[in-house]
Amino acid sequence: MTAKNLTYIVSDMSKMIALEWIIDYRDKSLTNLSFIFLNKGDSEIEAFVQQHKLPFIRIPYHGKKDLPKAIWQSFRFLRAQRTEIVHCHLFDACMVGLTAARMAGVPKRIFTRHYATYHHVYFPKAVKYDRFMNAMATDIVAISELVKRVLIKDEQVPESKVSLVHHGFLLSEYDNVTKERIAHFKSKYGLGAEPVIGVVARYTLLKGIQFIIPAFKQLLQHYPDAKLLIANSHGNDEAYLKGLMQDIPAQNIVEVKYERDMGALYKSLSAYVHVPIYDHIEAFGQTYVEALMARIPSVFTLSGVASEFIVHERNALVVPFEDAGAIFEALMRLLSDKDLCKQLENQGYEDTRKLFSLERMISGLEKLYIS
Repeated sequence: MTAKNLTYIVSDMSKMIALEWIIDYRDKSLTNLSFIFLNKGDSEIEAFVQQHKLPFIRIPYHGKKDLPKAIWQSFRFLRAQRTEIVHCHLFDACMVGLTAARMAGVPKRIFTRHYATYHHVYFPKAVKYDRFMNAMATDIVAISELVKRVLIKDEQVPESKVSLVHHGFLLSEYDNVTKERIAHFKSKYGLGAEPVIGVVARYTLLKGIQFIIPAFKQLLQHYPDAKLLIANSHGNDEAYLKGLMQDIPAQNIVEVKYERDMGALYKSLSAYVHVPIYDHIEAFGQTYVEALMARIPSVFTLSGVASEFIVHERNALVVPFEDAGAIFEALMRLLSDKDLCKQLENQGYEDTRKLFSLERMISGLEKLYIS
């Protein structure tokens, strides 16, 4: 079989670890890769592609005013590469890439839908762009059953056009983490032997951090040295959420703006909490998978992909939406019941290893590419 020419088009993304894994672990006999980056400047993913000596172009993109130029430059690149498959990621890349690919006569035009009802709920006028992209694509990758349902039921996309391909993860990044990496992370952020409760979520009310904070305050009455570690600590509701934390001693809060070694971060935690405030705020929710792959006992609400595989007291503790009291009680169980934690750790690891392996994701994508 002759390898097909596949161009990935990505917008406004500095680092994209999943794309790095695809570059390294794909079946190189099936596809010849090239890339279009719609970015404002240099990025880690562009540097990674350059190191691998793969063809790419960066198109400076700052908004709608750059749309015609970006479409034209993408069109020229696709023609020059003799691209047979386009796969777009994120909104601007889809608008530009699918249009340019249609103009260039690319026969297979794919995009991954990375959100579920976001436009329907918050920006109804933008749904027309979703419908435009759905029409321009020959195939759409849904990252969860929720996204698949929104595409088919709410946006009337033919079921034959939608393929469910869950995000995949390189297991060794989260499980086989050396003691040296963990020690370095703990030293970097001043962590010791005290209980560390982890949160990986932007400062936005949609992630439910406003319910984790009072739960943690209660926890401090029983574990006064405990620390609340919040990673990706930035977002639109930062001022409000920090206001809720004002009466928590500074030494009990650890903020992580950006951390490359997420495996060491998870492995440094005693327990993990991810509690979005309703079932469709997450299109996928990769942090559910990462925490369980790292064997960290966790407290969850069921949003995005969690509803497909998380079962209370099987692989995590499940709490109701917007319930600080239930979060506190679940954390107290995890910090006091070693047998429960071991059961959750082992089952969570097994479930995520089977359902969300990198091999499974790449296989699903490659079947779509060569079909």
